Amino acid sequence: MLTPVLLSGGVGSRLWPVSREAHPKQFQPLAGELSMLQETLQRTSGLDESAPVVVCNEEHRFMVAEQLRQVDIAASALILEPVGRNTAPAVALAALYAAAEDSESLLLVLPADHVIQDVPAFVAAVGKAVPMAQQGRLMTFGVVPTSPETGYGYIKCGESLAEDLFELERFVEKPDADTASTYLESGAYLWNSGMFLFSAAVYLAELGKHAPEILDCCRRAMEAAHRDMDFIRPEPALFDSCPANSIDYAVMENTDRGGVVSLDCGWSDVGAWSALWDVSERDNSGNASRGDVILDNCSDSYFYSDSRLLAATGVEGLVVVETADAVLVADRDRVQDVKRIVNRLKEQNRPEVSLHRQVYRPWGSYESLVTGDRFQVKRIIVDPGQRLSLQMHHHRAEHWVVVSGTAEVTCDDKTFMLGEDESTYIPLGTRHRLANPGRIPLELIEVQSGSYLGEDDIVRFDDQYGRQD
Repeated sequence: MLTPVLLSGGVGSRLWPVSREAHPKQFQPLAGELSMLQETLQRTSGLDESAPVVVCNEEHRFMVAEQLRQVDIAASALILEPVGRNTAPAVALAALYAAAEDSESLLLVLPADHVIQDVPAFVAAVGKAVPMAQQGRLMTFGVVPTSPETGYGYIKCGESLAEDLFELERFVEKPDADTASTYLESGAYLWNSGMFLFSAAVYLAELGKHAPEILDCCRRAMEAAHRDMDFIRPEPALFDSCPANSIDYAVMENTDRGGVVSLDCGWSDVGAWSALWDVSERDNSGNASRGDVILDNCSDSYFYSDSRLLAATGVEGLVVVETADAVLVADRDRVQDVKRIVNRLKEQNRPEVSLHRQVYRPWGSYESLVTGDRFQVKRIIVDPGQRLSLQMHHHRAEHWVVVSGTAEVTCDDKTFMLGEDESTYIPLGTRHRLANPGRIPLELIEVQSGSYLGEDDIVRFDDQYGRQD
């Protein structure tokens, strides 16, 4: 039986301003109605698979859990990386967990932020690779190239093993345009998809042979791991000492047990906005659009509207992306350079590099509506059955007005209920808590006033999500 392993640690900076550190592309519905993580989970449903293992970072843990709940999928494990160490250690954590549960477990390793348009073709390719993995091969999925793409790495196929199955000859770094054209014409090269299928035991054995320090660090971190709710937390200090490396470099380029399965399924890693244009439905003028968009005399462009009307006229070959707090305009052939914009935002310590105006929390979300001198107005949504921490602020007071739903309010030693159109005042320095005991989302408006309104002015006394700050 297969165990899907979803790697959900990326940031997707080239898809800014929609993808941000606190809410990256895998949690966004960029190519369909579901998020990319949810679509990745669902495309394994045609396989004989067990419950998935998801490897993600600490900050995204509740987002992952909520997105699994939304599609009614229970994970076997949610493994939290204390720090990012690339794919070889991330998969090692999953392999150690899976091997302890089932010594013959096969891992289907899938990045959580890819698009596959032809799911039956993907399922068929997995089926072809399974017998090879059962025989001890480490299989990688090579995508049949459709163009001389310079943004992907390539795999050179060796001797044929069976239909669509080959020996793995070598991996090739991202080529220049002329070299990519040569690869395409030869027919011997496939795009490197970053997806794998292998036995957990075989992967660990090969990792121990070719990158023993990675295996040792991961094994010790998992042996000292502890469970927190539905999460498995490898010991931070031990994992922090682990070298950072990819599966390709650490294992696949060194092993003599590698294999390739050819995959033709409308695959994209959605590494930039131009990739979304490639996989999106386009009008007769070559435009792809999402959201509230009106176009006049435009061609071969991509338009994304998140929060308001986006109108364009007389443009060609552009990417225009609008969110509540940022607008990106780029030449469609230069969207790889968006990462340079992100780096400049980081240098300037701009919040837009990490946070959206709507910020997700394990209990729901909040959105900053208006900010001024000594005041801020927020829209807060608390999911049914959830509650915020018991907390106190040193520098601000708060007024709460319930818009819809029912609020349970704790204010020092008093606990009381508020319904729609009712309000309360939380004085500075008061211990307080907000909860939603109802069956529908609680929506309220919060008006903060005081000398300092930063999110770090929170002293938590009790928190059901295990947060300390």
